[in-house]
Amino acid sequence: MTDTKAPSEPAPQRAVRRQSDRLFAGSAKGSGIFILVVLAGVAVFLITEAIPALTASSDDIAGGEGFGAYVWPLVVGTLLGAVLALLIATPLAVGIALYITYYAPKRIAAGLGYVIDLLAAIPSVVYGFWGVAVLAPTLVPFHQWAADNLSWIPLFAGPASTSGRTMLTVGVVLAVMILPIISAISREVFGQAPALHREAALALGATRWEMIRMAVLPYGRSGVIAGAMLGLGRALGETMAVAIVLSGGAAATVNLISNSNPSTIASNIALSFAEASGLEVNTLIATGLVLFIITLAVNMLARWIVNRRAEFSGAN
Repeated sequence: MTDTKAPSEPAPQRAVRRQSDRLFAGSAKGSGIFILVVLAGVAVFLITEAIPALTASSDDIAGGEGFGAYVWPLVVGTLLGAVLALLIATPLAVGIALYITYYAPKRIAAGLGYVIDLLAAIPSVVYGFWGVAVLAPTLVPFHQWAADNLSWIPLFAGPASTSGRTMLTVGVVLAVMILPIISAISREVFGQAPALHREAALALGATRWEMIRMAVLPYGRSGVIAGAMLGLGRALGETMAVAIVLSGGAAATVNLISNSNPSTIASNIALSFAEASGLEVNTLIATGLVLFIITLAVNMLARWIVNRRAEFSGAN
């Protein structure tokens, strides 16, 4: 009898990494570490320079009521303008993204997408001048109408501004600035909606809008939220456009149509830093630390939302 040996399984081959792959992996890892080092350096600088203002007595801080009372109106103005911009921009961005992805012909969709993306390339100074010269005078009649008919709402309590340089104008300007960010992310998410879900909805007799409502929007909800949070982070740190448009004051108010508007952290730093000295510089840097924490929290929340959706697919 002849011995028959079962064929031995081939030895597993070790993956061979080329020099270019190792170089790319090392470059990517080094870039990530460099970004973390820079971020940590910025945080250490802000904390170190902010300590004198945080530990100073109330009488030494502008206003004489301490750092908390100084920064609170700025926080209110920063959040108010950014949230208002988010409320205006998000529905428009979602509508634009749906139109480009599922309604517009391909030729029009490509050109319209490029035009929307170009809004992100316009300098913020240009937006500021546009807000002062065009948008502010245009919104003056609405300010007056809102003060006459909606004064029972704290947002429109009045008196109406005659110049139009109000928080409402700032919100509209910021909405236009963050519109391309939210729209671009929404287009990418809507375009990746599972084809099986979309085709199944249409096969069952759903209209295009019903298909979008049942298959596309549920899939892209987290992406839209993440885009909105990234746009919010962009609006929180805007400086020049807000500094040009807004005639800020020291009061923490939510009135959108009055001249007594709270300034924002970024614009207050830009307008006050050149003339500041001594403890005033530390105070401005401390407000920058507050803005740094707010922006970092917003971006971390956006990343968490994106990661929650990372493992979703049309098959599960």
